[in-house]
Amino acid sequence: MKVFVTGATGVIGRRLIPLLRRAVPQMTTVARSRAGRDWLTMNGAVPISLDLFDAPAVRRAVAGHDVVINLATHIPDPSRMFLPWAWRENDRLRRVASANLAEACVAAGVSRLVQESFAPAYPDLGRALIDESTPLAPVRYNNTILDAENAVGRFARGGRAGVVLRFGSFYGPDALQTRELIRWIKKGWAPLPGPPGAYISSVSHDDAAAAVVAALAVRPGVYNVVDDRPVTHREYVSSLADALHVPPPKLPPSWLTPLFGSLGELVSRSVRVSNRKLRHASGWTPTHPSVREGWQAMLTVPTVGADSGFRRTVSASSGWF
Repeated sequence: MKVFVTGATGVIGRRLIPLLRRAVPQMTTVARSRAGRDWLTMNGAVPISLDLFDAPAVRRAVAGHDVVINLATHIPDPSRMFLPWAWRENDRLRRVASANLAEACVAAGVSRLVQESFAPAYPDLGRALIDESTPLAPVRYNNTILDAENAVGRFARGGRAGVVLRFGSFYGPDALQTRELIRWIKKGWAPLPGPPGAYISSVSHDDAAAAVVAALAVRPGVYNVVDDRPVTHREYVSSLADALHVPPPKLPPSWLTPLFGSLGELVSRSVRVSNRKLRHASGWTPTHPSVREGWQAMLTVPTVGADSGFRRTVSASSGWF
C-alpha cells in the first residue's frame, strides 16, 4: 500500500506519520518548509513540495498511490480567529484543494480517500447524543466543511472508498489555541462562549491520529472522532484549571456571544457527540474517556515534532476550532 498525506507536519500529521511508518511500506507527504521536509525524511516518509491549488500538479503527485489522506488546514492565529477574513485560506483548502485531491484520486485510480472534517459543526441539540445521521449545520466561517465532504462524496460515486472523519475539539501539547486558553484561565477567565451547561465533544491529537490509521480499514462512510464522554463548558474549563492548579475561571456572559461572530455562534452550541460508530467499526478507542482525564496527562507530554520549544513557553495546549 502506498499512501499520500497532506498536512503531514500539522498537529495530527506529526503524530500520524510515525504510526503510518509502522503500518504501511511507502508514504509520500506534502510539506512546505525545509524543517518539515527534514523531519518527514527522518521519519521514513518521502516529502514533496506541492501547491494543492494547482490541479495538474496534484494529479501528477497523486498518481501511483493507493490511499490519499487529506489533513491540510490553515488555522489562523488565536488573536485573529474571530475575524471572518482570517479563515479565507482555510476555506480555499476545503473548497479548492479538497476538490483537486478528490478529482486527482479518481483520475489516478486511488482506492481510498480519507478527509478530515469537524464534529462541532453539528447543530445544537442540547443534551441529546448526536450520531453521524445528524446533518451538519455549519456557520458562515466554516461553511466550506460541506465542500470538503461533498468532494469525498463525488469520489465515492464510482464505488470507491470515501471516508470522512469528523474530529471533535482538539486538545494536545502543541495546538496554538490553548496557549490563549491557558493564558486567560490563569487570569481567571475562559474565552469559551455559550451556556455553562452546553456540551463540548473533544478528542486528543494522539487519538485523532490513531483514528486516521483506523480509517485505512473501515467501511466507507462518515465517522465521528471524539472522546467517550463529552463534557459541559463549565467542566471543560474548570478541569483544565484543576490540572493547572488555579481557581476555576469565569465564563463569558451570554450577552457577549453575538460579539464573537459566527465562530462564537458555533462554539456556543451544545454538541454531545457519539463515537460509537467508529469504535464498533474499527476497535479504535480514545486513550482517556474525557478531557477531564486527558488534561493532566497532556501536561506531562512533550511537544511532538520540530516545535519542541513550545514547552518552554506554556505547560499545555489544546484547541476547539
